Amino acid sequence: MTAPEQKPGPDADQPTVYQIRLKGHLGQRWLEWFEGLTITLEKDGNTLLSGPVVDQAALHGLLKKVRDLGMPLLSVNSVEPTPLDNKQAPQVGEVQI
Repeated sequence: MTAPEQKPGPDADQPTVYQIRLKGHLGQRWLEWFEGLTITLEKDGNTLLSGPVVDQAALHGLLKKVRDLGMPLLSVNSVEPTPLDNKQAPQVGEVQI
């Protein structure tokens, strides 16, 4: 018996949108490292990195950068994309790079 062929879903070629939460505020000097992501400095003192990530290798690259910063990683979540994920505009409390 052979396993059924797995077909990619309709959005398989689209990047997955991730939210990566870090303990502490990310300093301005590190913003270039996370190009393409929206960086939100939250009121509770944490940083939220969010945006599309093309594949698992790119996600691991981002996590490696977080490790190299020495900031504690609080969470990594994939989220449903919104229309703004393709054209994210900075909002109050956000820095876009």
